[in-house]
Amino acid sequence: MSKLPQEYKFIDVSDYGRKPGRWIAQLFVNTKVTPIHITTTFIISGLIAIACILSGYFYAAAFFIVLKSIIDASDGELARLKNTPSYTGRYYDSLADLFLNFLFLSSIAYVTDTAFGVMLLAFFGIQLQGTIYNFYYVILRNSVNGDSTSRVFEKETPIALPGEKQSTVDKFYATYNAFYGPFDKVIYALDKQAASCKPFPKWFMTMISIYGLGFQLLIMAVMLMLDLAEYIIPLLTWYSVFILVFVGIRKLFLR
Repeated sequence: MSKLPQEYKFIDVSDYGRKPGRWIAQLFVNTKVTPIHITTTFIISGLIAIACILSGYFYAAAFFIVLKSIIDASDGELARLKNTPSYTGRYYDSLADLFLNFLFLSSIAYVTDTAFGVMLLAFFGIQLQGTIYNFYYVILRNSVNGDSTSRVFEKETPIALPGEKQSTVDKFYATYNAFYGPFDKVIYALDKQAASCKPFPKWFMTMISIYGLGFQLLIMAVMLMLDLAEYIIPLLTWYSVFILVFVGIRKLFLR
């Protein structure tokens, strides 16, 4: 099942894990395995990758980073196949991504003797990158009657969906808002009018998909395999420059 109607689907370079992720999800459709279980599995894969980085096993780290991306795609697929969307799962997934991103960069900084402040700058950079990608993607999905579990503006606690407790949603939302809220506010300040635009064209969404988490992790994996670990943090930091480029394109040409 897709997050977008067929006519609005675009080439998403960060979504290479979708097909294998869908295959994984189909394995568990008629089982008691839930999307939450799948999310927990990708966390484990990410932690193994981090252990490999710290141990100097960069090829193994690259494998588990890519595996994490593939499994990451399957939890949402399983939720759609079972028709069990949940805000709990959505926030759990997002928070897991944020903490793993921090640990990925921290482990790379450790093995390359990169200053903590520099690593933190890269972390803020990749979070802003992912936020602007998700911002435009969620706007598109909501404007064309696509998947609506994610909201353009996270201003208040959502009403729990069938199968989840409101108290759980409340806690996850509060945690999500504490960690993601600042990034959302920065991106919204840069492009306040984006939600009132016509549906974004496919070429624009494909361009901005280089900021999707899957593509960011693929960059890390490839550079680890090429023994270029010391360049990962500088590259991901300067990579943020394109945020202003994408916002400029949207404001000038997509109204």
